[in-house]
Amino acid sequence: MAMGRDSEVQSDLIVTWAEIPRSPGHVFYDKLQKLLAEAGFDGFVEKTCKPYYAPRMGAPSLPPGRYFRMLLIGYFEGIDSERGIVWRCSDSLSLREFLRLSSRDKVPDHSWLSKTRSRLPHEVHDQIFGWVLALVAGHDLVKGERIGVDGSTMEANAALRTIVRRDNGETYREMLVRMAQESGIDTPTIDDLVRLDRKRKGKKLSNADWASKTDPDAKVARMKNGSTRLAYKPEHAVDLDTGVIVAAPIHPADKGDTTTLDATLETAARNLADIGLAPTSGDPCDLVTDKGYHSRELLKGLDGDIWKTRIAEPAPPNGYLRWHGDEAAQKAVYANRSRLKSAVGRKAMRKRGEMVERSFAHVLDRGGMRRAWLRGRENVHKRYLIHVAGFNLGILMRALFGCGTPRGARGASKAFLFVVQTDVALVIALVAEFDGERAMLLIVFTPEGADRPG
Repeated sequence: MAMGRDSEVQSDLIVTWAEIPRSPGHVFYDKLQKLLAEAGFDGFVEKTCKPYYAPRMGAPSLPPGRYFRMLLIGYFEGIDSERGIVWRCSDSLSLREFLRLSSRDKVPDHSWLSKTRSRLPHEVHDQIFGWVLALVAGHDLVKGERIGVDGSTMEANAALRTIVRRDNGETYREMLVRMAQESGIDTPTIDDLVRLDRKRKGKKLSNADWASKTDPDAKVARMKNGSTRLAYKPEHAVDLDTGVIVAAPIHPADKGDTTTLDATLETAARNLADIGLAPTSGDPCDLVTDKGYHSRELLKGLDGDIWKTRIAEPAPPNGYLRWHGDEAAQKAVYANRSRLKSAVGRKAMRKRGEMVERSFAHVLDRGGMRRAWLRGRENVHKRYLIHVAGFNLGILMRALFGCGTPRGARGASKAFLFVVQTDVALVIALVAEFDGERAMLLIVFTPEGADRPG
């Protein structure tokens, strides 16, 4: 048989419906599509975004629900950039169906994602996050009894070599060149600058002295791996009974845990109130955090409030504590210590290490948000909220259908293997079942010289 060769393909003038390529569907995205449609996701999004569009002006825009669906795909597929999201959606017929595109529609360009994000304010993204949280709470997946809080780091889309001094706009290299010339080196080389920078005293990058020209909101911070980068600080408030994230603000990376906790708790209390689970002073919610959040002023402020603290206590510097007549701080610290050392407190601390750290692993590492490709803290937070909403949807999908990610849908399928050997063939049948739907893969091996089975 002669080898066939590719030639130029002429497009068909007429294509019937049966000839149009269609996807057999992805079991995870089909279930998620059905879940969002039954809950009225697109109708809610269009109603929420309507005030930010002109009543009548030119051609109608693309549906805003498609914008949020593409961001959800970014989380579920672990794609960090918007160009990557567009490429992945264009390459998959299943994702095109999830975006509700017809056979003749094109996947929106990445510039459309950027323009839509800039035109829709932060409040709209926050309302979409709240809608998903209410959907999850409607399936009894938010208890609101124990909240764990912790922070992490997210690398900003800016390089340290672009930082400038706040007082005179001098770059870091220009500063090194000036210092080298002052020390007697008229034309310093790169090696001279590196050697000078390594040996000079008082070497420190302070956010009070330095700023980034490309992203002024990014701050110099120490990352989790020990490196120094321009970064942001996402902070999660997680329901320890279910793992659902009830608040996910992004703070400046140079802010300590004790200074950002109040804003995170305020957001968490507001979101819990919106779904009818607001904590009260008569029925407070347990607050479980690590020792980075422990301070006397913070414990005094939360004592008797809607939050019942179980904050890990660091070892005192000299082995004992001095109160200097501050009885309110002494009372708050001892009450927190007694709650922390109880059996309930120890169990809650173990749960915090499991649930809160898992949320960061899913959203930042697997979800593709460990490094931001956007600039500006509010701009980054818009996309981050939708990624967190995707994480909460994954928990709901896992509760309803047994898997929370597309990859998990492939791995969580129930598989049955049947092997039948006859005189003429070896038949292997693999039957996979997911949520009541079955698919079968049939493999037939025939020995050499034997007749092929019909």
